[in-house]
Amino acid sequence: MGLSVGDIAPDFCLESSGGGVVSSNDLRGQCFVLYFYPKDFTSVCTAEACSFRDQFADLRDLDVTVFGVSRDDLDTHRKFKEEYDLPFELLSDPDGKTAKAYGARVPLLGVTKRVTYLVNGEGRIAAVHEEMFGDASHVNAVLSALSKGEVR
Repeated sequence: MGLSVGDIAPDFCLESSGGGVVSSNDLRGQCFVLYFYPKDFTSVCTAEACSFRDQFADLRDLDVTVFGVSRDDLDTHRKFKEEYDLPFELLSDPDGKTAKAYGARVPLLGVTKRVTYLVNGEGRIAAVHEEMFGDASHVNAVLSALSKGEVR
């Protein structure tokens, strides 16, 4: 079961495509997006990543950091990021523990669901959007929540 608006976002510490690690502790006080997706270089995942890329300036202007999370390894993430000119970091969750903590994992199959969480500066879930075959709907849901002031 996924998380709901108002829930405390689970802690995580994942390796980043840019090198180093990204930790939820390092993000305290900041608003950020964690969008979980099944696999780099697949059609819907690519379209979703590109929709976040295309709206990245709007999110940055609102002081929102974006992270994509999948079970892909860092080498694959780096290639994906480079090929599609993604301006945000991709985080590797090889064992799926973070996806599981966020309820973004299909239990019996172990694959990552397509679900996006907007986390506010207090570390609480401010918005959730889950749609397995929607690509641009995820970034649009985040922008909608931000425009309604649901985050701060």
